[in-house]
Amino acid sequence: MEGLGEHIDGELSSRWNRHVRGTGSLEFSDGTLTFWNADTRSDQYTNAQIDDYEGLDRSRFPWRPPLTLTVRARFSNPAGELRGTAGFGFWNDPFLMTERRPPTLPRAVWFFYASPPSDIRLDAETPGFGWKAASIDALRPVALGLTLIALPAALAMNVPALYRLLWPPIQETLNIDERLLDVPMTLWHTYRLEWGVERSRFLVDGEPVLEQGPSPRGPLGFVIWLDNQYMVLKPWGRFGWGLLDAPGSQSLELAELTIQPD
Repeated sequence: MEGLGEHIDGELSSRWNRHVRGTGSLEFSDGTLTFWNADTRSDQYTNAQIDDYEGLDRSRFPWRPPLTLTVRARFSNPAGELRGTAGFGFWNDPFLMTERRPPTLPRAVWFFYASPPSDIRLDAETPGFGWKAASIDALRPVALGLTLIALPAALAMNVPALYRLLWPPIQETLNIDERLLDVPMTLWHTYRLEWGVERSRFLVDGEPVLEQGPSPRGPLGFVIWLDNQYMVLKPWGRFGWGLLDAPGSQSLELAELTIQPD
């Protein structure tokens, strides 16, 4: 597995797949690559994205630990005002976003943003929206056994006392760990992910923000995106999805992208 260092100087290497939907666009200027969403509407999916797994079976996704991801980036709007989802890191593309693969359970280790009305309530101690360091591995062998009790557990967790009792051990089994990032999204920051075989660390400007283990397994694909969707996912069986209006323009600027196997 080779590393890469992407210099944002007017063109990306051929390894990257570009996905532009709706009013999304990708634009080079002054040493940055900007992911734009313009005047998004709730009747049209908009996305600006690059990834490295289009056309591949999940078994052939490019990345496994140990490696270090470094991204230098900023957003046009602060948390709560940026509408939709965005982020960068590694996942298994479980929801058929770019390819007609069989759907699967999620596996990811990344920096992830979701705005209200998103409410992805996976970590019992963390809000279901915001700018986060996050990981999940619902494909761990021990986690797959939960499929046998998923329905009765979801029904039981509609009772708040049972949710507080049942969800923490399920969360641990699914390797879910999240932390809100207390940094202004609109300023340049260096985001670093040290994806290890046993444990992983997330850092912002050199300061640790989350250490978690066990690490999600590979292989996973890299993605960086900005779109206008929202999702509601709660352990007690509430699900929802939709698209958001966002007048004007929103952007994610990328000035550095390095993936280096350790």
